[in-house]
Amino acid sequence: MQDNFLPNQTKPVNLTHLDTTGSAQMVDVSSKEATVRTAVAMARVRMQPETLAAIQAGNAPKGDVLATARIAGIMAAKQTANLIPLCHPLPLQKIELQIFPQPELPGYEIQAKVKTKAETGVEMEALTAVSVAALTLYDMAKALEKSIVIESIRLVSKRGGKSGDFGSECRIQETEYIQQSQGDL
Repeated sequence: MQDNFLPNQTKPVNLTHLDTTGSAQMVDVSSKEATVRTAVAMARVRMQPETLAAIQAGNAPKGDVLATARIAGIMAAKQTANLIPLCHPLPLQKIELQIFPQPELPGYEIQAKVKTKAETGVEMEALTAVSVAALTLYDMAKALEKSIVIESIRLVSKRGGKSGDFGSECRIQETEYIQQSQGDL
């Protein structure tokens, strides 16, 4: 591992993805215990009110925009290790992706919850799910509007693992999901 300094810090931060020469490497997680881990991510897709209305009415030229985006996001989460070079391939036990209309945006909020029992977390899988769902929503709706904006892709919460829990508000009931997920494994 190489010591690196974050801005405004005098103490080095160990970046586990770098070896002693500074070259990128996949982190060895073989000595870690497999534990239940969950992550929730979100993205927003902003569009004109008319575009939102057409999608909600099922009048998009390419077909069912939301169902296609939902399936694309789920499929993408399962391919994260193939898309992001240093991510570990993980056995995903649950992927839930929901798309909420947001008339005040106007547009949609996309949220993904991913769960595994593994040696490393699923933050990247959740982020990949919402990113690809947002891209697919754009692709399915671009015939209606070219100025659609994808924004605010972020990790909402994570549970489990050595680094502990992280969380902020989300539309999907996180606590209910975590209780169910711990009972499911």
